[in-house]
Amino acid sequence: MSQAEAPAAEADVTIDAAPEKVYALITDLPTLASLGDEIATMEWQKGKTVQAGAVFKGHNRNGNKKWTTTCTVTEAEPGRVFAFDVRHAVLPIAHWRYDIEPAWDRRPAWFAKVAVLATGVHDRKAANAQHIQATLQRLKEKAETAS
Repeated sequence: MSQAEAPAAEADVTIDAAPEKVYALITDLPTLASLGDEIATMEWQKGKTVQAGAVFKGHNRNGNKKWTTTCTVTEAEPGRVFAFDVRHAVLPIAHWRYDIEPAWDRRPAWFAKVAVLATGVHDRKAANAQHIQATLQRLKEKAETAS
């Protein structure tokens, strides 16, 4: 499966935890399996450490349907990225990728009260998220209509 292909699905979430902690959770196979909707169990097959080339099995379930996949780690950079290719028998099925990026809010906590008075914004994180989304949407529109 080509990593250059556009993802079939993607999502993002802001987690209030250190990138290293998030990475440790998603690279611990029993923990990752417990978080998924269709994953029943996962176990290492080749290699016991999280590194490119390591292989693990995923035992999946959806209702009474069960199947097994073989996953090969393609990228493993602590605190930054965990990615793996998924196969069923010889068929490439998916490429899963977790990119971890720290969200930087450098304002000290005490500054929030002063900032509200200066800007009128009570929830700066929510406002910034909305502003980023709007800016990206405008960029998309401009790029797609520019000749």
